[in-house]
Amino acid sequence: MTLGALALIAGAAGTALAVQAPGSVSTGDKAAIEKIVHDYILEHPEIIPQAIEKLQAKRMEGTIDANRQTIETPFAGAWEGAANADVTVVEFFDYACGYCRASLPDLAKLVGADAKVKIVYRELPILSEESSDAAKVSLLAAERNRYMAYHKALYGAGKVTRESIIGAATQAGITKADAEAAMASSKYDAELQSNIALAQKLQASGTPTFVIGNQVLNGAVGYDSLKDAVTSARGK
Repeated sequence: MTLGALALIAGAAGTALAVQAPGSVSTGDKAAIEKIVHDYILEHPEIIPQAIEKLQAKRMEGTIDANRQTIETPFAGAWEGAANADVTVVEFFDYACGYCRASLPDLAKLVGADAKVKIVYRELPILSEESSDAAKVSLLAAERNRYMAYHKALYGAGKVTRESIIGAATQAGITKADAEAAMASSKYDAELQSNIALAQKLQASGTPTFVIGNQVLNGAVGYDSLKDAVTSARGK
């Protein structure tokens, strides 16, 4: 940050004081206050990233709150856990993402240990053409209340290919013909584009991205971090 930016911060602080107490701060006092703030920032530059981090977190809270209903409302049956949850964990994921696969047991442990948690899965197919095919069949499975069966079967199959997608679909009770029709259809494009737009608003850096309460967690953060975020959201 430049000295000009620091001076701007100091000026803003002095102005804020003047606004809070109209007429009570003289020009000389205002300049003195600005110098004190300016000098303090120069002596303690570590407060700058702390302030920026707090500002970014506050802005992210506003973004989440403004889009919470859309973020936390699942597509058909694309969720597991408590129907009347007090905390919703949202995962933006890609079936071709190894880190998403690694997070699967953490999510299973979380929903198994906490009877008041719901996990909402939002497809974010950004890694490959097969990612999009897998996501479309996933949404078909959600419509037929076979979501988790397909979800676990495809992750268990390893590499995402057309063959593994169809194989997971048939394991979940969806015919090959229906799976192929879903992959060829544009029916689910609007949902996938909506998820991408949401992820961009949340400044997601990749997959998986989790939204829990007012927090956005990027990457395979592990069970403990997910649990801590749930506890924090519940406390608020």
